[in-house]
Amino acid sequence: MNPALATYAALGVAISLEVIGTTLLQQTQQFTRPLPTIGMALCYAGAFYFLTFVLRSMPVGIAYAIWSGLGIVLISAIGFFLFRQTLDLAAIIGLGFIIVGVIIVNVFSSSVSH
Repeated sequence: MNPALATYAALGVAISLEVIGTTLLQQTQQFTRPLPTIGMALCYAGAFYFLTFVLRSMPVGIAYAIWSGLGIVLISAIGFFLFRQTLDLAAIIGLGFIIVGVIIVNVFSSSVSH
């Protein structure tokens, strides 16, 4: 497999697990519900496990920026669609800047191997 493709695949899995874990965090109800709490812990552990594969070929600052930035955007979308949490215009603009930042880093930065 192409190393860059493997890196981005691992990053995608790490982001997905982090988003699922954070979604379950809401369902734990302050860790009083065991099943969502265990699922959340497993997802966070898996997210960091896959993030370690990303760090083999991507600087930690870049990997963490992409991981956390896309995680924030995806969690906000899940909050909107699943939990009916509304976002005001400022929040939507801020999330847009995060997406633009992730695109700039991936397209224009020489710190990311392509």
